[in-house]
Amino acid sequence: MSHQSDTSSSSNDSEDSNIIHPASIYSMEEFIAEQSIVDNFLQRIIVKIEAKIEAQKASTSHPRSGERKYVKRNREEGHRRLMEDYFSKDPIYSDKQFRARYRMRRPLFLRIVHALGEWSPYFTSRRDAINRQGLSPLQKCTIAIRALACGTLGDAIDEYVDTGISTALECLDWFVEGVIDNFGEEYLRSPTSEDMQHILQMNEARGFPGMLGSIGCMHWEWKNCPVIWRRHLTHTDHGATTMILEAVASNDSWIWHAFFGAIGSNNEITILGQPQLFTELLKGQAAHVQFSVNRRQYNTGYYLADGIYPEGNVFVKTVTLPQSEKDRLFARHQEGARKDVQEAFGLLQSRFAIVRGPTRFFQQETLVKIMQACIILHNMTVEDEKDMGSSCFDSDEILGTLAVLLSDINTVPADCYAEVVRRNASVCAQPTHAQLRRDLMEHIWQRFGPFGNK
Repeated sequence: MSHQSDTSSSSNDSEDSNIIHPASIYSMEEFIAEQSIVDNFLQRIIVKIEAKIEAQKASTSHPRSGERKYVKRNREEGHRRLMEDYFSKDPIYSDKQFRARYRMRRPLFLRIVHALGEWSPYFTSRRDAINRQGLSPLQKCTIAIRALACGTLGDAIDEYVDTGISTALECLDWFVEGVIDNFGEEYLRSPTSEDMQHILQMNEARGFPGMLGSIGCMHWEWKNCPVIWRRHLTHTDHGATTMILEAVASNDSWIWHAFFGAIGSNNEITILGQPQLFTELLKGQAAHVQFSVNRRQYNTGYYLADGIYPEGNVFVKTVTLPQSEKDRLFARHQEGARKDVQEAFGLLQSRFAIVRGPTRFFQQETLVKIMQACIILHNMTVEDEKDMGSSCFDSDEILGTLAVLLSDINTVPADCYAEVVRRNASVCAQPTHAQLRRDLMEHIWQRFGPFGNK
């Protein structure tokens, strides 16, 4: 027992001997001086931390330029104003003013709004997370139409409809998707039997039996083309990254075929090497067009084209240097009829200004969808306003014999490659093209010449 007490006492003495008292190391004056240094260092740290906190507070209260800022917009007032201006029983603006600003008549616009409302909940009246009424379907469709018609998403749309640029872009994106999904099958279709018969009859009356339409191209510079694509897509003739719209139009300005995309170093001639216009013909699935001109029978229709297109029996071009009266008469009629596609381009651009400069957008897919939607809306307007045209069609005035044999369309899989090549060669058969043009020249001379029957 005493042994344990002695051991405990000795261990305590050992621990006490290991403790170092500050007075044995430095004096009281030295200790106070050291504490002053530590306090000064801590104070400097505190000052720096407080400065950083104040800087963060200042940056929060004064946001940098470019950061998003919430703008409280009166969407309800925007909808009320829109209704009073255009959609009430007694609107402020007339039907003529509506058509000028919406590029279509009111019933057609409301038809589109109704179809989009059934297509997606996005085009229905909804409330947001704070139970506030969102943009109405009329507002969203108006935003998109104004963007297509004016070619901009600027302050004019923001101030009138009370929406920001990001929302306007969203409305435009949904709108073009909805137009393509709901109306693309009908208004971007290939000609039906009735369509083809009507086209052929109109062109027969103008002296071009068997004519399927006129073909042409438009070019734009793609200003926002991604840098990594520019070298490949820079057009050799235009010296810039170029987008192209190739179209076939009929006399009523309906666009039956459209190809839109980047053409790179290609031109209009090599564009036809891409399977766009003649895919069905090369597969043997296109309609047979039988017509007679100058007592000669033909089985394939043709398009009026200018000099940039290749020689072939599907293209009929003008006489570049007419030498005789017959040449000059044919050139006038060919160039006059070929204006169909030019007039369609002009009408498309006048209706939708975004067509004149859509290439400010970045994504090529977005450009294609915008162009498709504009063509669909253009054709819808052509159909809706056909009663406003001054010309009337009378099938009794048609001369000659022509037929559309849609029953001969092959629905079986495509033939072997050799047969496709044979048909491909017939598309570019130059002797047939020369003979067809001579026959058309004689036909027009006999009909519209000095001794023709008009």
